[in-house]
This record gives sequence, structure tokens and C-alpha cells, in this order.
Amino acid sequence: VVGALQALHVPVVRWPGGCFADQYHWRDGIGPRSKRPVRVNTNWGGEETNAVGTHEFFDLIDQIGAEAYVNGNLGTGTAQEMAEWVEYMTSDSHSTLAQLRAANGHPKPFPLAYFAIGNEAWGCGGQMTPEYYTNLYNQYSSFIHASHMPTLIASGGNDADLLWTDYLSKNLHGNGGGITFHYYTLPTGNWAKKGSATGFGEDQWFSTLKATLKMDDIISRNVAKLEQNDPAKKYSFVVDEWGTWYDQAPEANAGVLQQQNSLRDAVLAALNFNIFQAHADRVSMTNIAQMVNVLQAMVLTDKDKMVLTPTYYAFKMYVPFQDATSLPVKIEGNPQYGFGQDGIPALSASAARGKDGALYLALVNTNPNEAVEVAVDVAGGKTVSANGSMLTAEAMDAHNTFSRPEAVKPAPVAASASGGTLTLKLPAKSVAVLTVNQ
Repeated sequence: VVGALQALHVPVVRWPGGCFADQYHWRDGIGPRSKRPVRVNTNWGGEETNAVGTHEFFDLIDQIGAEAYVNGNLGTGTAQEMAEWVEYMTSDSHSTLAQLRAANGHPKPFPLAYFAIGNEAWGCGGQMTPEYYTNLYNQYSSFIHASHMPTLIASGGNDADLLWTDYLSKNLHGNGGGITFHYYTLPTGNWAKKGSATGFGEDQWFSTLKATLKMDDIISRNVAKLEQNDPAKKYSFVVDEWGTWYDQAPEANAGVLQQQNSLRDAVLAALNFNIFQAHADRVSMTNIAQMVNVLQAMVLTDKDKMVLTPTYYAFKMYVPFQDATSLPVKIEGNPQYGFGQDGIPALSASAARGKDGALYLALVNTNPNEAVEVAVDVAGGKTVSANGSMLTAEAMDAHNTFSRPEAVKPAPVAASASGGTLTLKLPAKSVAVLTVNQ
């Protein structure tokens, strides 16, 4: 698992969770594992052994080369507990908490990059109003001190809600940071019966992609509020929970939230990447839910077996976009993918100048039935050719299993240019990421 995540160059990992974070007490997860208390997980069922605590989390992110995003407990914790956790993680002094960290095996401070004050305060994080939460945020954050301060993250809204972003961006105190937003994609839009991860028809292929494309409008409307209230850009927009949420796999234990992951999820992930990159000036961080075995995971495991999901490959294909500079893309004559009386754009695209100086282009065809002919012109440059990788499959719900771990995986693709224009036939239900050679 660690090797697979290293190959993705994972930039940041959020822990200890969402709803769970507001009932997590950090002292439960330090010291000898045999002496750590076992708690009831009231959010998702079962017992929490606290075998993975602060030290184990930072060990993981060190192994995979990621930054640490820790979610503090606002719901059932205190300002003192939160402040002391930050001190425990970051202090380079000889304080009692710094010495305790050293006694537990880590003399040097942990590299804490981001710290959130609560999660989903409107719901499982405490059923709060924006006004009440903002007062608590301002109180709790005033007691957080560190020689190397993490970026503080405030708990924002979800779905179509603009109220949280609007109110928080006007009333938060401090030096700025991020305001979060959560949006999950459900095929049916019904939380009681969300839809299946596999075995679905074209109706749920279409409804799922249509629902996920709402992310662009959600970000645009929230960013408009930020631009209005915070023109100095003290606060960025952080989508720290996104992805698909289906009905749980029949064989999974209650509360595990395990689901299969198909080509549809890879197409959906790529659509979201293109949206996020188009808003890169204000969207500073996004975090898919989740990484291993839960919801739209990169990796599925069963004891000593592991399989990489189509979503994993979508992430890997987009690695060249990390630390790149987003470039404007204009799509002319974008065909519609129609289903029934409705339709969505068939083509999605994103372009960037990589940190290596290369020009990268990502293309997504949402139509599960028809290929799309694409002609690419690069302003101010003459294209010679392009090469990269393509992800597609015969079935809409094609997926990898432990017995067929490579049923869905990228294949090499190349395209040539004529007169400086690159032409490419994008297969039905596909994702392509290309290096454009000039």
C-alpha cells in the first residue's frame, strides 16, 4: 500500500477523519499501544482501538512523502485539549508536552502543515449555526500557538449551501487560512438509496456524471462570495471531502463504507480534477474521500492482497499536474452527451505547464457510447505530436478485483499533428493525459 501511494506522490493526507474527528481525543492515541483505551465508535460502529494515533499517522505521511493535515476535535473537545495537541505535535521547547512526545519516540517536532478546527459543524460536528461556530473558531484558534504555525482550516458548508462561506469569510479572526466545503456525488441523489457501485445502467452513469459536474457551479458560487468578502485572498477554498458515495457492498461489515470502484469513478475523478484546476487560483486543496478501502478509494485490500482501483490510475495519470501552472482552455463546438431529455458536455479538458516545463493536456469523454474527435491548437506555439496514457474499458462498470487486478488500467497513447494542430480520437468513456510536444 505504501509503495502504491508513493507512486502517486500524494501531496497531503487528512486525519483522523471527518465526523470521527469531533469525538477523537488525541491522548488516547499516544504511548504503548497495549495501554491505549478502546472506545466505542459511535459514528460508524464497532470499536476504536487507537492503534493508529499521532505518531503512527506522521510515520505514514513520512513514508509516502505527504504533508500532514490534522483535524482537531471541536465537537467534544476543549480549547485547552486542542491547543495542547498542537503543542505536542509542533513544540521545539523543553515543555512537558514536548518531552512527552520525545519519550514516545519523536524528539523533533512533527511537520504539521494544516490544522482544522472542527469538521462539518453544521451536522455531525455539533449541529451548529455559522454564527455559533464562528465564535468557537475565533475562541479556539486564539489559543493555538506554534513556532511554525500550521495553516488553520475552518469548517464550512456542503452541497448547495453558500451561507457558511459567506458568514465565515466575513467574521473569522486571525491571519487567514482555508474554509472547507464537502460535496459527495450520489447516482440517485437519495441518501437512503444512493445507487450501486457496479451493475448500473446508463441512466445512473449519466446521473452520476451530471451530479459531479455540479462541482464547478458550487465552487464558482462560493468563490464569488470569497472574492466579495475577502478580496485580499486571506482565505482559500478547500474541498476536503469529495467523491462518490454508493450503497455499501453487500459483503462489507456495517459502517465500513466499503464500495467497489469502476471506470465510472475514474471518469468522475478526472472531471473533478479538471474543475479543480480551472479554479486553482482560489482552490488551494482538495481531499478525496477516502484513500484505502472506504468510499472512492485508491486501494482495496483483503488481508495480504491488494488491488489498485481505476480511481488510483486517474490520480496517477494526473501526477504531472502537481505543482504545475494552470492554463486557460477554450472548448469550441463541444458536443453534448444526451440521455433522455437531458444532456451534459461530452468533453472536459484541462491544460497546464508542468514544473518540468512540459505542456500537459487532460481530456475526458463522458459519453459511454461514442468517441469524440478532438483538434487541439496551442496559442503561441506549434504542436508536433503528443504522447501519454489513456484509461478506458468496454463496460461502464469495468473494475479491478483481486482475481482480475488489471482489468482496468491505462494504456499508452500517441497522436500526431498536422499544420501545428493536434488531432485525437477520444474513445467513449475515457480519460487521456498527454504531453504535448512543440
